[in-house]
Amino acid sequence: MWQITHDDVESIAIGAGILGTGGGGNPYLGKIHMQSLLAEGYIPTVISLDELSDTALVAEVGTMGAPTVGLEKLPAGEEPKWAIEALEAYVGKPIDAIICAEIGGSNSIQPLVAGALTGKPVIDADGMGRAFPELQMSTYYIGGVPCTPAALVDERNNRIVIGTITDPYALERFARDLCVLMGCRAELAMPVMTGAQAKQLAVRGTLSLARQLGAAVRQARAVKTPMTAAVLGVTGGSELFVGKLVDVQRRTTGGFARGELVAEGVDVYRGERMHVAFQNENLVAWRGAAEQRGAVVACVPDLICVIETETGEPITTEQLRYGLRVTILGIPCSDKLRTAAALKVVGPGAFGYPDVTFTPMAKVAGLGLE
Repeated sequence: MWQITHDDVESIAIGAGILGTGGGGNPYLGKIHMQSLLAEGYIPTVISLDELSDTALVAEVGTMGAPTVGLEKLPAGEEPKWAIEALEAYVGKPIDAIICAEIGGSNSIQPLVAGALTGKPVIDADGMGRAFPELQMSTYYIGGVPCTPAALVDERNNRIVIGTITDPYALERFARDLCVLMGCRAELAMPVMTGAQAKQLAVRGTLSLARQLGAAVRQARAVKTPMTAAVLGVTGGSELFVGKLVDVQRRTTGGFARGELVAEGVDVYRGERMHVAFQNENLVAWRGAAEQRGAVVACVPDLICVIETETGEPITTEQLRYGLRVTILGIPCSDKLRTAAALKVVGPGAFGYPDVTFTPMAKVAGLGLE
């Protein structure tokens, strides 16, 4: 058990921004929201899965919508609390603990906000070990947890509870349409599961990992050591590319930010280009000669993370712009995403790349995601 401090929030925002693979919402906005609550005296408590009772009721909290909209359409601030309240009113029982939907960007901070405003503990775990753009792409639902009830709220405190639905794919479609009607940004609390289910299915220790990763980046900044070494020393994985962004094609459609970035190589990558396709999060990376797209070097569910070369600052998909100097890293995903059942939901084919074959990145024992 540990209590969140201002320093923790600084580190978690950086670390979760990197682990979010371009999505999960802008980490800076989540950081300043949480730090404002700390200044008001709210102090969320984080617990491990092992501290959780098997019979406890657990719900995840996170923001749904296009990250490009999230930069401009600011929240009221209490949406995470309202979403939990709506879920509790429907089930007629209190939620005992809150868990992350994804350890990505601002969505790593939203459960801390919910914990601060409700007084409920936040679990050091999440349902992805990264960020994904769609609801069904979660270890909870892949593992068989029912996806409803689900509560959706907007910044005006309009509350919608979906009581029963056939499967998480259907919930994604219905909730996405509602989210678009709410202005392409809404808070979502779902599902209601037991502590035993969370222990079995969640990716463990991801808030701690984000904090450790962010602290490593901040230390590297202070002593001016390479950012690649700082990040990969915590997560494992490899450097995929270093270069300058020369093109960004991005559009907001259907509640997602979709598009592709193109980076032109520098140093040992001079004469090469890297293309990365994204749907809120980075999906597939190709590297080849400047005149061609090249070969696939990484793809979902492994993590493709874009950081600013000098500072290690995570660059989310809505922040991509011409001229940025970037380092693109590949980080091995959780083993929970590498099963045959999971790959049907989060592999490249699930995103419309049937010709891309997932080749798992090598993992280093003791580093990164379990």
